[in-house]
This record gives sequence, structure tokens and C-alpha cells, in this order.
Amino acid sequence: MRGTRLQGIRARRTVNVIKFPEMVQGVKEMYVLHNRGRRIACVTGKGGMDEGRKTLVFVHGSGGSHLDWNYQRLFFQQAYNVVMVDLPGHGRAGGQGESSVEAYADHLLHVVRSLNCRVFCLFGHSLGGAIAQRFAISHGDLVQSLVLVGTGARLRVLPEILNAVEERFEEAVARISQYAFSKKAPRDLVLRGMEAMLREEPSVLLHDLKACDRFDIMDRVREIGVPALVVTGREDRLTPPKYARYLAERIEGATMEIVEGAGHMVMLEQPERFNLSASRFLEGVESGRENET
Repeated sequence: MRGTRLQGIRARRTVNVIKFPEMVQGVKEMYVLHNRGRRIACVTGKGGMDEGRKTLVFVHGSGGSHLDWNYQRLFFQQAYNVVMVDLPGHGRAGGQGESSVEAYADHLLHVVRSLNCRVFCLFGHSLGGAIAQRFAISHGDLVQSLVLVGTGARLRVLPEILNAVEERFEEAVARISQYAFSKKAPRDLVLRGMEAMLREEPSVLLHDLKACDRFDIMDRVREIGVPALVVTGREDRLTPPKYARYLAERIEGATMEIVEGAGHMVMLEQPERFNLSASRFLEGVESGRENET
């Protein structure tokens, strides 16, 4: 994509900013940041970062990228600041990834501080949902609300999947993609997801899955102290609805949404339903804040 690279200091951090013409798929800017020897990229919606608007931050799952949230960017960018993160090793960030949820959460903190996101709603899918939970426990003062998608308080990965990623990458990606979508998902959607994952380095996906496998905050979920919407696809075979139910029953005031006709990639498979549920949740959170004042 065309643009010029600018150097600037935001929140006392160096940020490379690549500006895009607004007609390029509605994207306004891409920020490339550096933290602890890793690169992180994030893309904003066409409205850029307006201090007068609420901010939504989106974090993808294992082997994913900001493109997993494209339908949400298109829907929400008219009314909100939208920040879609490419974690280290993923998408436009490139380079090496991390092998723990805690390390990724530290990179997320660097992103929101660098972009001066004071209080925001944090969306997280799968591994991104684990990162969002960990972030909310550690930095609850920054998070206004959570949307947890296809995730759980513990995310175990089958040993044979880990072995396949390391030894038979393409076969492993095909298997993961098969389980990630509903059986009724359009074939081209499944193929696009598979192709996107194949573009990632095998080591990045492997470390993502190991980070998921080690993640377990079942005894700390109740420490999450912000409103939460927990979304799951009825046909999610990677993080079944019982995972979402566990979260919804233990996060005070949380609501749970089961989306019919969707698997693990619910925000891609049923974007209209997902966006409507998230929009209503955000409106409810804002209404609650107004009533408190």
C-alpha cells in the first residue's frame, strides 16, 4: 500500500505511522511499534483516532491477524475509534511471536499506551480472548468492557495438533481450519482462513498454540471486574459453548450469546448477528455508566 513513513513520539514512545488514503478499504493508518525486541502493528478505521469518540481494541487469535476483524471494522468505524492489532509475528507485524499470554498482554499494553487509549472496550478472539482476560485482570483501570469470543478460562490444545504443527505444518493447518468453522460455512471462507494461516511462520503458530495450552486462569476469572459479553458459536468445536458458559457464570454481570450457524470463527461466519449483539452490549454499557452518574 502507498503512503509515507513518519516518525513521531506518542506517549513517550517511538511509533512509525503509515498513512493510507481513506479509499483503500476504509483504512486510515497503520502503526508499527517496537516493544521488547518485537514488532507490533495495528490498523485503525477510516476515522483514525478521535479523542471525542470511544475506542474499541480488537485482538486476534492463534495464527490470525487484524483481518479476522474486518467485518467489525467496517461496522463500528462510523461511530468508534477502531484499533485492530497484529500481534508480534502475525500479519503486518512480522518477525517473531511470543510463547505466553502474559508476553502478548505486555505488547497490548504497549499498544494502548502508545496510541493514548485511556479507557476502551477490548475484543479478544480465542488466544486474543485469553490475552484480553489477562489484561483485564492486570489493567482493569484501562478496560471499560470486554467482548470475549470463542475463548475460555483454560485453553488446552491436543498434543497431536502441537506435534503436527511442528512436523506437518500444512496438514495441521488444514485440520485446524476444518475445526475452526461450522460445517455449513462457505468453502471459500474456510479456504481464505486456511491460506491466511499458511502465510504465518510455523514457529509462530506453534508458540501461539503452546501459549493457549499453558493458559489457565480458572481460579482467577472472578477477578475480572468489568462488564463482559461472552460470544460463542453453537458449532464451535475448538472452544465449545461450555467454555463460554464457565466465563459468563463467573464474571459478575456478564452476558452470554450463542450464535447459531457459527463455529469458532463466529465473527467471520455470522458477522451481522455478531455485530448486532456487540453493538447492543456497548450501548448497554454506556447507558449503565450514564445511570451511575
